[in-house]
Amino acid sequence: MSEATETRGFQTEAKKLLKLMINSLYSNREIFLRELISNASDAIDKLRFEALNDTGLLGSDPNFEIKIEFDKDTQTLAIVDNGIGMSREEVIDNLGTIAKSGTEEFFEHLTGDQQKDAALIGQFGVGFYSAFIVADDVEVLTCRAGLTQGTRWTSAGEDEFTVETVDDLPRGTRVVLSLKDDAAEFADGFRLRSIVRQYSDHIAVPVVMDKEGDEEGTETVNEAKALWTRSRSDVGEDEYKEFYKHVSHDFDEPLTWSHNRVEGKLEYTSLLYIPKRAPFDLWNRDVPRGLKLYVQRVFIMDDADQFLPLYLRFVRGVVDSNDLPLNVSREILQQDESTRSIKNALTKRVLDTLAKLDADDYGAFWDEFGQVLKEGVGEDFGNQEPLLKLMRFASTADPLDQQRTSLASYVERMQEGQDKIYYIIGESLSAVRQSPHLEVFKKRGIEVLLLVDRIDEWFMSFANEFDSKSFQDASRGELNLEDDEPENEADESVDEPLLERIQGALGERVASVRRSKRLTDSPACLVLNEEDMGAQMRRILEATGQEVPETKPHLEVNADHPLIRHLDTEPDEDRFNDLACVVFDQANLAEGNTITSPGEYVQRVNRILVELLH
Repeated sequence: MSEATETRGFQTEAKKLLKLMINSLYSNREIFLRELISNASDAIDKLRFEALNDTGLLGSDPNFEIKIEFDKDTQTLAIVDNGIGMSREEVIDNLGTIAKSGTEEFFEHLTGDQQKDAALIGQFGVGFYSAFIVADDVEVLTCRAGLTQGTRWTSAGEDEFTVETVDDLPRGTRVVLSLKDDAAEFADGFRLRSIVRQYSDHIAVPVVMDKEGDEEGTETVNEAKALWTRSRSDVGEDEYKEFYKHVSHDFDEPLTWSHNRVEGKLEYTSLLYIPKRAPFDLWNRDVPRGLKLYVQRVFIMDDADQFLPLYLRFVRGVVDSNDLPLNVSREILQQDESTRSIKNALTKRVLDTLAKLDADDYGAFWDEFGQVLKEGVGEDFGNQEPLLKLMRFASTADPLDQQRTSLASYVERMQEGQDKIYYIIGESLSAVRQSPHLEVFKKRGIEVLLLVDRIDEWFMSFANEFDSKSFQDASRGELNLEDDEPENEADESVDEPLLERIQGALGERVASVRRSKRLTDSPACLVLNEEDMGAQMRRILEATGQEVPETKPHLEVNADHPLIRHLDTEPDEDRFNDLACVVFDQANLAEGNTITSPGEYVQRVNRILVELLH
């Protein structure tokens, strides 16, 4: 029977996942059947699609089904499908490795806490490997549609697996589980039927089992109708949740969903899900993403990314069109006008669904997906207004370090005559809350938004205004608050010699030295021009090795601060230069920046301290 047999070792990541999964998912192990049925359904969908161009692939077996077979005496369970099957190479690739990017990052997120790890493993998608939760040994017999030779794969789920070529296999895949002693319940017909109805009722392929008792023949034990084609009133909440797990391979329930049928110029049905938690590879913009695409209930492709913008890559679900051709390709989708129309409509539907969430649910969503949603403000100008309404920020008006302040609530709290939305960008909330730039705002009771996400400087470069109020970075440009008291020209003229003297001490390190309207407690702060690149963006570009344009900050000084007043009376030029440089370096540190010459800074501070001690 065997023509070529070989034994291989599992990919390192696969071995890790097997051990973690068996331990972390033990309390919910009936999900293995859902995963294997889901895989079988996908295999049938793929054959349906390939058969559109090659009907010969169906041969004499055109009626699709998934069959569950069990034997109490031998304590075995088999899940059989007549789908696309696998070639020998596909068996090795699919069952010996984890064919998904970002595995290293995935394992870095594991904590050792079984409950938390189970949730993360669910996000990763265990699929076939879930069989080892209940089985000591697993055998896979498979033959790809159109091939004459099949493949047998066996493993005990430890270090190795064996692959051999076999003849005379029918098209499709048979997964045979030799159940563990404590998993004998999964060789019982009543138990298997209840699991199928609980987890796989939505599968659009008949799941059949032998009839109970003395009756001969088989019976379908699931609904066997595509869930999204049913009326919303006919679909229960639990059914929606289980279908989400089928399309997303997430073990957790979705946060919310939207199920709609559109008729008219375009006819399509969509079922869109918002997950509760972000996948570990959310920030990898190159991983496969998108919706499952069906045309007239015929599966066309996974990860159809043409129907939602990139910043909504976390959305899962199905779109089923009556207008697209059955032989549609990704290239055709990119050029098709109806695709663009559906994309625009689905994008608005997702944003509308998010806007309808209550405060607690939306807060949880924002913590997981807020940063990626910010990408849309710069990438989707047509939806910028509804996106800005969805933005949430930390704020000086909220002592809690949570991003819960909306722009609408900020505008409601604005002072009379205030026409700007003030914000400040920094590396952390603790750092920006202590920023000297906020001092005058605190004194006057003006709220400032606190932005600390890595994307914030890029994001704010596209956010021009909200509700006819322009955005203003509190740390840039010359600050002119609406209720500024008239400046005393005599005071400014008195300060001018001191400012020139500090400018001379600092030289090319600053663009200018000027009296500050921002400061009430600190001696000095650094201010950028409106068009200058901020510190956050500079750090990101420098970390990626990109060239960063040179910019010089303005040094603003608080003329009423004791240190600045002392500078004004300091006769020793060397000591004056030391003090001026220390003031500049401390202003740099307050911004979260690094000092160009930390050694010189330490020497200056030491010299000043020694003089004070004498």
